[in-house]
Order: sequence, then C-alpha cells, then structure tokens
Amino acid sequence: MQTETTTAADLFGEPICSYGRAQAIEDGLLIDVSATAREAGIVWPVALTAAAWADCVEWTDETEARKGYTGQSESGRLWDVCWMLSRVVLRAARQGLQASPSHPMYVEMLRTPREGRGVMPRRVRLKFITGPDDSGRPCITVMALGED
Repeated sequence: MQTETTTAADLFGEPICSYGRAQAIEDGLLIDVSATAREAGIVWPVALTAAAWADCVEWTDETEARKGYTGQSESGRLWDVCWMLSRVVLRAARQGLQASPSHPMYVEMLRTPREGRGVMPRRVRLKFITGPDDSGRPCITVMALGED
C-alpha cells in the first residue's frame, strides 16, 4: 500500500519569496563568526545577530576614546563571546541537550558596555538556538534576549 505525502507546496503553492541565512549574512543582519567559534571548539557554523554583535563585540576607536580606556578590542570581545558559548554548547552536548527555536539556551558573560563613560564590566545574557542552515546542516545563531 502506498501513501501520498502532502507537502506545504501542495497546500499553499510555491513560496513567493524566501529569505535564508546566507542572505541575512550578506545583508548584515547576521554576522558569521564561525572561524573564531571553531578556534573556541565549536564545529558548527555560528552567527551573531547584529544586535548581539553591537552589544557584546563592537568596539570602535571612538568608543575607546570616549571611555578613555585601553584593553578592549573587537577580536578580544568576539573571542570572549565564542569561548563562553563553547563552554555552554559543550556542556549541553555532554548532557544530551540541544538548543532549538522552541527551546533556546543561554550564555552569560561579563562585558564592558559601549554606552556611557564607565568601564565596569556588566553581566549580559545572550540567547542561542541551533537549527538548519540554508542547506539543512546544523548551525548556531546567537541573539540578544528580545530577538527571535
């Protein structure tokens, strides 16, 4: 006995438009940080949303001058995000857990905020999920708490 499988295209027709991960990276909505994440021990591709990047990684010469502070850099701040993410991802994997859109996971870290003049690190909590990339392979997306 053969059964028919109904697809979304059968029910709704072909998609008018689709917007994938590669396009979001090209448009700057996601920032691919896979190379640094790989150095930190994460084998899947990783991208940060523009909001997560702006809050936890971005550090310009103007920010440095306003803060009157040295010791911060985008590469160092990115490493901190990727390293802390890797600790959570590896711990979850050992426990058989995996983040998903319906069950996000969280990483907490300290970071010096870009705003204002102070240099005291503050705790930040980022959300991350795993899911398929445009080719169906697993990837990780890190975002600010208010993002989906």
